[in-house]
Amino acid sequence: MSDILIVDDERDIRELISDILEDEGFATRLASNSDETMAEINTEAPALIILDIWLKDSRMDGIDILKTVKRDNPDVPVVIISGHGNIEIAVAAIKQGAYDFIEKPFNIDQLLVVIRRAMETSRLRRENQNLKRRDVATSEMIGTSAPYRALLGQLDKVTKSNGRVMLTGPAGSGKEVAARYIHAHSARASAPFVTVNCAGVAPDRMEEVLFGRETPDRGVEPGLLEQAHGGVIYFDEVADMPLGTQSKILRVLVDQQFTRVGGTDKVRVDLRVISSTNRDLDQAIKADTFRQELYHRLNVVPIAVPSLEERREDIPLLAEHFIAEFNTSQGLPQRALTEDAVALMQTMVWPGNVRQLKNLVERVLILGDGTGPIEARELPGEEENGGDEGRVVLSGALATLPLREAREAFEREYLLTQINRFGGNISRTANFVGMERSALHRKLKSLGVVTSAKAGVRVAHVDEEIEAAG
Repeated sequence: MSDILIVDDERDIRELISDILEDEGFATRLASNSDETMAEINTEAPALIILDIWLKDSRMDGIDILKTVKRDNPDVPVVIISGHGNIEIAVAAIKQGAYDFIEKPFNIDQLLVVIRRAMETSRLRRENQNLKRRDVATSEMIGTSAPYRALLGQLDKVTKSNGRVMLTGPAGSGKEVAARYIHAHSARASAPFVTVNCAGVAPDRMEEVLFGRETPDRGVEPGLLEQAHGGVIYFDEVADMPLGTQSKILRVLVDQQFTRVGGTDKVRVDLRVISSTNRDLDQAIKADTFRQELYHRLNVVPIAVPSLEERREDIPLLAEHFIAEFNTSQGLPQRALTEDAVALMQTMVWPGNVRQLKNLVERVLILGDGTGPIEARELPGEEENGGDEGRVVLSGALATLPLREAREAFEREYLLTQINRFGGNISRTANFVGMERSALHRKLKSLGVVTSAKAGVRVAHVDEEIEAAG
């Protein structure tokens, strides 16, 4: 959408307008009849159309073309040019959605003023629609851990292309934030980012939501694909897309065009596709619930988003980020975190991942008293232990063991948790638990605890041979 389409059946007028506009720095395309006009528009919508009312030897006149343009490309302004005898028709064209009309023979300065105003009005309208359409979800990535840095490195590589990306990872791990990061740092950053919640749309409505529809009563209602034109369409949890819709989306990926529900005209779109899933799509393909062809089209660049458990080092940074975010958006107190609170958060189980952490921070800020630092007792788990400070409540399994075995089990689990909390860094772990590094190594060996690389970070686990022998 960067040039002006000039439609007039008189070659001299077409070329005269084109020469004038090109001298002013505009790019132009020319059409002499309705068929040429529609072919140009379907190839790529222009920034503006200059349209003659009367077109000799043409299947459609200017009014018919205007109606079609306003139906399929409502953001494209149309300037009517008309002879002296056609003023009433030109006025009628304004009522049909034309931006303005200019009489023949036209004044060059007047033509340029109208064109510039029309294009500026169209630009402002598009920007306003995009702002309304875009969700305000953040694209800011937070973290310093090795798995986070590995993820960020992969995301930065794909921002420079239009390749399709499939993000995999558990629910709540931040797949949509990663998708928005790709969009925000790409050449399409100023264009729309449109999310399709595949699990949240009823199967019988999915095609209308995606492709839009045309009805005599309500006219054209653009779908999400059309709204994302020029930008990014993000299929969130794509495994939940109905099987029938999958085949049609596959066709869109191949042809970059589709037909609205109830319509007949082809709608061309320029889209970058990003998808995500927390399920095993290989299993879904075997179960015939996901099309293998679609999987190969979407999975051009696979990127795994790590769980919060794999990046426990990032928990303090993420929590502080959410505290600042809630302070700005909701006016909740800007509270710091005590060391005990941080330690507890880094050792908690997070099945809901980053989303669960964000919800926990919001809960603590809403229910907490005052503006002082957040303490461990305010976090779930501490308060549920009856509030006896310093008391450790044994699990049922641990309480049934003899003292020596219980001590070993506790030490093993405690050290596993601490090592993973510090991203496999033995020095930091030794410093926190109050042991010499060499003594810690001996203790880990006696407990059968080893470390190995996983997703770019050292992870502690029990040696499989020792675990099997136990």
